[in-house]
Amino acid sequence: MQSNAIETKYEPVIGLEVHAQMLTESKAFCACSTEFGREPNHNVCPVCLGMPGVLPVLNKKLVDYIVLMGLATNCTIAPRSVLARKNYFYPDLPKGYQISQYEEPICRNGYVEIEHKDGSRKKIGITRIHMEEDAGKSIHDRDAETLIDLNRSGVPLIEIVTEPDIRSAEEAYLYLTKIKQLVTYLGICDGNMEEGSLRCDANVSIRRKDQDTFGTKTEVKNMNSFRYVEKALDYEINRQIALCESGEKVVQETVLWDENKGITTPMRSKEEAHDYRYFPDPDLVPVVVDESWSEKIRTRLPELPAERRDRFVADYNLPKYDADVLTVSRELADYYEAAVQVLKSKNDRSAKNVSNWVMGEVLRVANERAVSMSEFPIPPAHIGELVNLIQDGTISGKIAKDVFEFMLEDRQSPAEIVKKRGLRQVSDISEIESIVRQTIETHPEQVTQYQGGKTKVLGFLVGQVMRATKGKANPQIVNDIIKKLLDVV
Repeated sequence: MQSNAIETKYEPVIGLEVHAQMLTESKAFCACSTEFGREPNHNVCPVCLGMPGVLPVLNKKLVDYIVLMGLATNCTIAPRSVLARKNYFYPDLPKGYQISQYEEPICRNGYVEIEHKDGSRKKIGITRIHMEEDAGKSIHDRDAETLIDLNRSGVPLIEIVTEPDIRSAEEAYLYLTKIKQLVTYLGICDGNMEEGSLRCDANVSIRRKDQDTFGTKTEVKNMNSFRYVEKALDYEINRQIALCESGEKVVQETVLWDENKGITTPMRSKEEAHDYRYFPDPDLVPVVVDESWSEKIRTRLPELPAERRDRFVADYNLPKYDADVLTVSRELADYYEAAVQVLKSKNDRSAKNVSNWVMGEVLRVANERAVSMSEFPIPPAHIGELVNLIQDGTISGKIAKDVFEFMLEDRQSPAEIVKKRGLRQVSDISEIESIVRQTIETHPEQVTQYQGGKTKVLGFLVGQVMRATKGKANPQIVNDIIKKLLDVV
């Protein structure tokens, strides 16, 4: 680890390449299924196996999805783009080349905006977004044999390439979080890094802060989570600083991140683009996206995360923190809004109460059970109804916690549970006053302490009343009656 004095002499220059697998039912250039988890070499055909004489046919939905992402990231959509052959050898690339895009990608010159912890914002430029097909998968077993599974060969990808605008590992993490949020909001990728649906490579170099020219870059691969990306970049930045400080040179190469050892290790020397020998694929015509097609896709753009967050703050008067949490995914934001829609009172307090329940109990259970919001056992309308029952005094907040647990078990509405289990809050003043008087009589010591100025004893007395009523007494009425009686005594 470098000293702060040395670190401040340099700044990292980082560019990211993100591959996102598209949620199409069939592959990029054939009709084979993209279903994950099938037995090896099941989702294959002569086209994705690279057999002689076959012809690829472009999946139209892949074009729809990449244009949708381009629009969401402020890109210019090219009216004409070209698919190219990228020639390089991988044992799990049957054709010996990958169908991709190079000189004429479909999306160019966009940006996304990230927000730092201090609230400051920064635009990260996007050089290009292009479409391509995935390669197969090599599996190295215990007997030192390499097995090939070509189910993934031909699966449709988009590659999102940034400008070298990122200046820290933290910014890289924020950018990746933003990209994952966007592709899942758009419904074009599930963002599952464990299944390889979202993958990231990073190009990183360092330079002295008084210099404008870029240093020699390395490409970091094998990062299976956003946190790994952050750790790997921090390590590689410090490694390059150490080399420069000792008078050595950074070598342009591809390195792998070893999470177990916490280091990067060399994989191969880094190829230049010309080494891939790109040329237009003669089997595929140029992709033409006219204005009417582009505008039709634009109408499918949902309300994007930043816009929805700002609206939650404006419409529901939520704190920014709440709005950030609730809009982290489209499913969660939809769940919250569906709950709010059933509120009897649409005041700020009610909307905030729904937020508290969703961010608290709902997310707690969802995380414990590892379920998505679409799989969550309690429909959002029932959360809104639960808040209604608290707001109108039918149940207390404490009883509501019990009702919530019953909702998880019984799958009934909160009103049905309250009625069936006799959980309605006691708000009859005369009934509560009778219980309060009995409590005062049986706790003369605490009464004396309260009247002597120890007002904290009030909580004890309220607790005794709540215990006597099994939590059903309206706590505000209990407070008011105790104060009234003790101030008179």
